[in-house]
Amino acid sequence: MDLGLENLTATEEAQWNSTPAFKLPGWAEPLIVLVILFGAMFMTRKRDYRIFGRRPSTYKSGLGSDDTACFCGEFLGHDKRCEHDTQEYMVATNHTSTKRKLLGFTFEAPKTSRFRNNMHSRVLQRFLFLLEMFYWVINYLFYRMTASLNGLAVLKIEQQGLFNYMFPRELDIQQWFMHNHQAVLSILNKVYALIHIPGTVGFIAWYYYVAPSHSTFATVRRTMNLTNFKAFTTYILYPCMPPRLLPKEYGFLDTVRHDDAQSVWMSGKYVNSLAAMPSMHFGYAFCIGCTLVYHSGVFRKKLEYGEVRKPWARRFFYVGLGVGYPMMILITIIATANHYFLDAVVATAYVLIAFMGNKVFHIFVPLEDWLLWVIRVERPVPSTGERYSPVRYRM
Repeated sequence: MDLGLENLTATEEAQWNSTPAFKLPGWAEPLIVLVILFGAMFMTRKRDYRIFGRRPSTYKSGLGSDDTACFCGEFLGHDKRCEHDTQEYMVATNHTSTKRKLLGFTFEAPKTSRFRNNMHSRVLQRFLFLLEMFYWVINYLFYRMTASLNGLAVLKIEQQGLFNYMFPRELDIQQWFMHNHQAVLSILNKVYALIHIPGTVGFIAWYYYVAPSHSTFATVRRTMNLTNFKAFTTYILYPCMPPRLLPKEYGFLDTVRHDDAQSVWMSGKYVNSLAAMPSMHFGYAFCIGCTLVYHSGVFRKKLEYGEVRKPWARRFFYVGLGVGYPMMILITIIATANHYFLDAVVATAYVLIAFMGNKVFHIFVPLEDWLLWVIRVERPVPSTGERYSPVRYRM
């Protein structure tokens, strides 16, 4: 197999001598994720809303929302401060239907406030994070359905032009760890296996609670969702094997399997092993990092409504974490031979494009109206951002 890549082969094969740092039982990862999700449900519950009783309490958002909140995967409250955004503006009537003006079009859908007394509607009003869990399950199931040489083509592209001078060779990075720092590489194996799903779920749960407004949170979530769909489409159209699956003569070692550190979420017959391009490990990390930098307020002259300028120590903490987290993930995916540098570059581009076009998901709002009407659930009013009203400083 001669593709002009002879200089990529390893000159010396290092032996794996490191002892795995620790091993989690198979049930531990799902338990961690469940603890995060149900913990988020508890932390983000509507404290002044009661499920049981002859007449359930009526919840009115402190942000000026009403029962016609807009969700596209996003239950955005109708905030009068944001009425200039015609894509999120919605006109409610006093009749049995709701008119929404989205993406330049006007849609009409049935109102759902008549279902507020239904028990499942009350539960959803009390625990809004159930909706986030539902939409992320859809994302995960869609990935499991995306079930090769393209990896060699990626290496060839990286050898040419400016890219060859911008990044070191993936093989050199893994060999550096293999020959000198196998204990560190053993830790990175665990980082690769354990951080991706629990870390991302934990971030969504945390930001749902601390975001200055639900609109800001929904922008982040829509960006991640659109990045997902772009990546899943790429997996189908351009299946690409990671370096660890290349023939042995190219010198890469599957260190995660050598450490027996595979994640239960990334194993099984429905997992797509030819999904290196782009790297969603890095795509998520980059999106999370950008959000943390934004949340710090360091580069924002004007804060959102109700926000208070954070102390310098906390600002630098968020900036440091926002830069350090994606850098750690980048080193991890390369050192463990799970991705190429080009995978991370493409993932970065996907996140930026998704951020600029994330409101395309608003086109699904009328479908959600009808779905809620069919299952007889009142459209919930979001609570994200209420912690800043009245003005007070929190995380």
